[in-house]
Amino acid sequence: MQHLDHDRLVFLALGESEADNGESTHLGSCAHCRREMETLQQVAGLGAETQGLDDLPDPPEHIWQGIAAEIRAAETLPSLTDSRRQHVLPEQPNGTTAEPSTATVTRLAPTDRPRRGRGWSRWASVAVTAVAAAAVGVVGTASVLRPDDPAPTPPQAVVARAPLAAYGATPPAATGDARVLQDGQLHLHVANLPSVPGYYEVWLINPTTMEMFSVGTLGGGSDALLPLPPNVDLKSYSVVDVSAEQYDNNTRHSGDSLLRGTLTG
Repeated sequence: MQHLDHDRLVFLALGESEADNGESTHLGSCAHCRREMETLQQVAGLGAETQGLDDLPDPPEHIWQGIAAEIRAAETLPSLTDSRRQHVLPEQPNGTTAEPSTATVTRLAPTDRPRRGRGWSRWASVAVTAVAAAAVGVVGTASVLRPDDPAPTPPQAVVARAPLAAYGATPPAATGDARVLQDGQLHLHVANLPSVPGYYEVWLINPTTMEMFSVGTLGGGSDALLPLPPNVDLKSYSVVDVSAEQYDNNTRHSGDSLLRGTLTG
């Protein structure tokens, strides 16, 4: 099966002309040409989406250098028409060169021809590549230089940590991890907790006196970020406990601990 010319696909993707019946039939049956057409349309769409970004700061110089390199690389690629021109025609016995058979030449009707010449076709092919590089460069620059975007939050330092293991009759597959962050919050990650009819509550326990206080409750997810009291003594209240609680209006620990671990750090 002979595929559609790449330059013709560029024109169709850019909307420079419409596919005739034969081309539409070919695109419907040829997965290769259809994928190439869809890719070119996506690239052209990227270029259209960047039209509203004119007010952004100029991209760094290395972005433009990358775009120029892409264009130069695209210009060196031979087109299908160029490849055909490089074929050597057989030499006749009388020393002349045979003319190509007119039976194999397909001529476009005037209504089917692109509206511009060969030079525009080659430029359009290069332009699609440039649009892709420019879109990536501008969008990348926008994500870096847009002034109204908040600055990325640096990761919090961990001042104490406790691996949580199954406690009591809890299935051993239940695990967790508790981390005290520098900003005074407790980050809790749990996995494989058994289902309970009530809810899960997080506690800090003093293992010497067994005094304890509630830090908060876990929601439906596996992670929670809970604020700690500003004056908490983590050397004394060093045990992190996750319990199963009932909706019984009782604020005390149920005695049904699922996970426990000791903070160190």
